[in-house]
Amino acid sequence: MNMTLKSIQSITFAGALFVAFSFAACAEKQQEGASTAQEQHEGMNNEAMNQTSMTAQTQVAAPDYATAGDPIKQQVAQLLSDYLKLKNALVAADPQVAKTHAQAILTAAGNIDVAALTAEHQPFATEKLEKVKQSASEIAGAANVAVQREHLEPLSEATFALTKAFDATDQKLYYQHCPMANNNQGAYWLSSNQEIQNPYMGEAMLKCGSTEEVLN
Repeated sequence: MNMTLKSIQSITFAGALFVAFSFAACAEKQQEGASTAQEQHEGMNNEAMNQTSMTAQTQVAAPDYATAGDPIKQQVAQLLSDYLKLKNALVAADPQVAKTHAQAILTAAGNIDVAALTAEHQPFATEKLEKVKQSASEIAGAANVAVQREHLEPLSEATFALTKAFDATDQKLYYQHCPMANNNQGAYWLSSNQEIQNPYMGEAMLKCGSTEEVLN
């Protein structure tokens, strides 16, 4: 009887330890789950804040000339189209195709009738088109893709500014940046795709870069 009682007491004690251990493990698990959920929540909030910050930043300032007539909008839209083709040629490291599209940019820029714009619009359009023509001329005259890439950033900035100012596109545009371009000086480019395809590095570092401004 005594042995049976001791056995029962041992079993009861072991059972109590098991229950206590299980309760502690469960409490720890719940605490870990709560911490993980909190971390995930904070991570999602941080990501949302970063995304909002990214899209709220303005890298290229431009006046609002959206009330300008259709001719200028269509002309700048053609300029943008030729620019995007040039940018893609530099991604592919194809200097001959880049030269062809640089010539097309020069033609598109020459077709923009600045004289037909209002006196308010003319100084801005003239300044940006001069940058476009100078950069495109340098690219068209270079046989080396490395030299062509050196002139992409001013062309990108001027094209983006004209597109924004005259509200010349319905597509979403991404103004992107590579910190390692131009001997680690950094440089921007314009893309119609959110996915990074670096025109300064090509295949060597195709995905190097980030989106710094979005034009919806």
